[in-house]
Amino acid sequence: MEIINKIIEIYFNSKLEKVEKLSGGSINEVYLCHLSNNKIVIKINDKELYPKMFEKEKEGLNLIRKCGFKTPEVIGAGSYDSYSYLVIEYVKSGKELNWKVFGIELALLHLNQNDKFGLEYDNYIGSLNQTNSFEDNWKDFYTQRRILPLAKIAIDNQLIEKKDNKKIENLCSKLDKLVPNCRPSLIHGDLWSGNLIYDQQNNPVLIDPAVYYGHPEMDWAMLSLFGAYPEVAIRSYCELNYLEKGFRDRKEIHQLYPLLVHLILFGKSYYNQLKTIINKFY
Repeated sequence: MEIINKIIEIYFNSKLEKVEKLSGGSINEVYLCHLSNNKIVIKINDKELYPKMFEKEKEGLNLIRKCGFKTPEVIGAGSYDSYSYLVIEYVKSGKELNWKVFGIELALLHLNQNDKFGLEYDNYIGSLNQTNSFEDNWKDFYTQRRILPLAKIAIDNQLIEKKDNKKIENLCSKLDKLVPNCRPSLIHGDLWSGNLIYDQQNNPVLIDPAVYYGHPEMDWAMLSLFGAYPEVAIRSYCELNYLEKGFRDRKEIHQLYPLLVHLILFGKSYYNQLKTIINKFY
């Protein structure tokens, strides 16, 4: 592809020897590029459909990396012709993720705190815009910046019924009684297993962030939504950071947001899971 060759020309004084297409989901095309002296990963997408997506991803990766949790090094981000692109370090995998180290690293990431919930700029979760305007408490942020806007999109697209939305609104009105407030912590924001890889030393590496200062239980809830994590992860986390009692019982409340995201992006196969949570807590 012309764009691959152009990116190599801009950033590297190396010969492109081989290109492999990797899985990039429904939004991006991802390529592993073998250069004469190393390997790099290039992600591209339509710059008109997803404006500044990779610039936001670059900022998120660098913010997490600055706080001590390893991410792929960002080599560059920009646009060429009709494409946006992101160039990152290739991380070669080891044998198995070290979950104890993951728990420690996530605790240290969450210890980077802020006075308000949100972020200085908006970003993306998947292909959806993620609004991060600041709020003073978790109830207001989670309801006004996360749940209610997506519930409206779901209603408009006939993905949920009006009675479901009424229950969501009722749940949101009493969120402060269901979830304890906390200091806003820097979170990954889209922490499912596909965005958690590991290097040759089996240490965790985070990719594809949707960062903001939020409730630390969000990352744990997301991680458990599509799979399980071993107890050693949470034990090592709690040696350095604190989770309020009952966080496992509340995890479904914090899974409402990613379930709404998936419902909007991928359709009604996520509806029953969403409805079960709404009926449980409204």
